[in-house]
Amino acid sequence: MSVYTNIEQPELEVFLTHYSLGALQSYQGINAGIENTNYFVTTESGEFVLTIFEEVGFDTLPYYLNFMAHLSDHGMPTAHPIADLNDNYVRVLKDKPAAIVRRLAGKNELQPNSTHCAAVGHSLAQMHTIGKSFVGELDNPRGIAWSENTAERIFDHLSSDDQIILENEIHFRKQALPDDLPKGVIHADLFRDNVMFEDQALTGIIDFYYACNDSLLYDLAVTVNDWCSNENGELNKDCYDALISAYRAERAFQPQELQVWPYMLRAAALRFWLSRLQDKIFPKDGEITHIKNPDTFKNILLARIAYSPSLDDLV
Repeated sequence: MSVYTNIEQPELEVFLTHYSLGALQSYQGINAGIENTNYFVTTESGEFVLTIFEEVGFDTLPYYLNFMAHLSDHGMPTAHPIADLNDNYVRVLKDKPAAIVRRLAGKNELQPNSTHCAAVGHSLAQMHTIGKSFVGELDNPRGIAWSENTAERIFDHLSSDDQIILENEIHFRKQALPDDLPKGVIHADLFRDNVMFEDQALTGIIDFYYACNDSLLYDLAVTVNDWCSNENGELNKDCYDALISAYRAERAFQPQELQVWPYMLRAAALRFWLSRLQDKIFPKDGEITHIKNPDTFKNILLARIAYSPSLDDLV
């Protein structure tokens, strides 16, 4: 959630006339995240988040916004998109697609304990279960093809040691997986800055703009790598056990998932090491930008190469 597109107050006021949200009271750019422009917007009707999509097109936005609405309608603490006067979730602002969602209560927990992690594991499994009744389809845009293309783009900018790591992981990533891994709609970016808490109660899940159809276990691996990693990249056992156990209580693992868990942890770490390297090497211009340190996920990747836990002990 950065600011690449600057919005003046008169422009926003005109934009809001297409909604039943009342008059604009205040707005402020958000300095967090990476891909899109985001503002906190307060109107007579309450607090909202306005997102201007810098790379996401009109063709895929309905998938994300309809999935958010689907989850919210089924009791998940997700931000429900706000429809305009014509019952559309998406409008144009500064020649780019834009949407408004309700601002959820709470704040990010950047130093989670096992209680926070258990809540996240429970909610992720609920999301995967509710997602079974969602009819949208969208392939993961950051799968193996994206990994190969991104690796090629950044390769010459890396140290020789990092080039070796990357070559080995791309090769590892290409191995065949079982055809019958459980799949469905995944969040694909359920990091600490995308979950809201009040005290230790989970109050909101946000930023579904990487959601897609893929392996449910991959989504769990993405989540574990962020929520359960220490500063050196190694897993915090208490947080890991709490998250996995809470997830498993809602959705039982299939035998084929147990076999590929170490692979998924490494694939998830590689994906975010690559994206952060790309953002660092080829930064986008913006008024407020937030680029995350790629070494965080390099360390996580190296830690998973050295040791990836088994799910067998928790089954």
